[in-house]
Amino acid sequence: MAEVETADQVALDEAVTFTSELIRIDTSNRGGGDCRERPAAEYVAERLAAAGLEPRMLERTEGRTNVVARIEGTDPSADALLVHGHLDVVPAEAADWSVHPFSGEIADGVVWGRGAVDMKNMDAMVLAVVRAWARHGVRPRRDIVLAYTADEEASAVDGSGFLADHHRELFEGCTEGISESGGVTFHAGHGMEIYPVGAGERGTAWLRLTAHGRAGHGSKVNRSNAVSRLAAAVARIGEHEWPVRITPTVRASLVELAALHGIEADPDAPDFDADELLGKLGPAAALVEPVIRNSANPTMLDAGYKVNVIPGHATAHVDGRTVPGGEAEFRTIMDELTGPDVDWDFHHGEVALQAPVDSPTYLKLRAAIERFAPEGHVVPYCMSGGTDAKQFSRLGITGYGFAPLRMPPGLDYQALFHGVDERVPVDALHFGVRVLDHYLRSA
Repeated sequence: MAEVETADQVALDEAVTFTSELIRIDTSNRGGGDCRERPAAEYVAERLAAAGLEPRMLERTEGRTNVVARIEGTDPSADALLVHGHLDVVPAEAADWSVHPFSGEIADGVVWGRGAVDMKNMDAMVLAVVRAWARHGVRPRRDIVLAYTADEEASAVDGSGFLADHHRELFEGCTEGISESGGVTFHAGHGMEIYPVGAGERGTAWLRLTAHGRAGHGSKVNRSNAVSRLAAAVARIGEHEWPVRITPTVRASLVELAALHGIEADPDAPDFDADELLGKLGPAAALVEPVIRNSANPTMLDAGYKVNVIPGHATAHVDGRTVPGGEAEFRTIMDELTGPDVDWDFHHGEVALQAPVDSPTYLKLRAAIERFAPEGHVVPYCMSGGTDAKQFSRLGITGYGFAPLRMPPGLDYQALFHGVDERVPVDALHFGVRVLDHYLRSA
């Protein structure tokens, strides 16, 4: 029996409309607790209900709303699949943009606005697929749990963290999940199209550094200057060269990317030089370069209140990331770099993740891309940052990054993340709907 084509024109059009309309709902998350995802959650819940589902709206904090719904599959013995996307976005300064970042403008075949790629596009595509299933009477093989979350762009305590810790029952049976940052065209030069599928994430290690010293007059000699102590520690952290640590996901990435470039690579060889190989991969090196090491980037400084007063303490923040298995090394090196005069602790921390790249799920994700982009090359990769998959991993859910888009040359998807003039082509959304529809029904 031929597969029913549910990604019809209605579904394609709805994906575009939903992306635009969700962008118009300003859900900027500045990390201070002032974000309100509820209007976007109500928008999603209303459309899920119209598709015959029973969405639940859940809040830890008033206005920080999550939506969860379950689609029953045809095989009650099968494990359930989680499909999740966040409703919040990072802030945007309108003066920096070509169009207003919350206009959701559709012009020349492109949808513009904050969230167009991170990640109201995926929210909209999944919504369009689910509604198409309702129109055509289609049910997936396994149960699918949909989760539209709050607060992903900060600590996730009001979003996936809250759901994982207090509403475990809604995810009963879920063993795997898909979400953002994977299945998107990466143009590697010379016409080569790569589709990286997320099979890992570095851990989050956001740090607060505190230096204490002796307060005093700015005109006096002070060998216990907190600002000087902090500045020295920050400089050491910023200049540190972290050692290479090849994890299984990154190993698979390196081997497959090397093969695409006609290079035989053995990351297990004693003389393997990861940096040398990256130098031969051209643009594709960007898919791996951030994740072969731990990293720590100073991002914020705060000290003093008057130019002629030496303060008694100074603080800094560092964005640290750890490869899977690299947490102990990170702590040890951070102790060395900060030294005896600067204390550090975790402002926010989350685990690193890995997912198997030989699993039936990964192979089906690969096949779904190859069906609609046969000229593309699907490779596994580890994300340099993190997603809500970290919190859902507390429930034993293995996460993959898979929010498919077919992007044209010249439109840098990675640069659009949190960038100015974030936008997504209409054709890319259409591609994503078709791929998601095919994968989710075959999953």
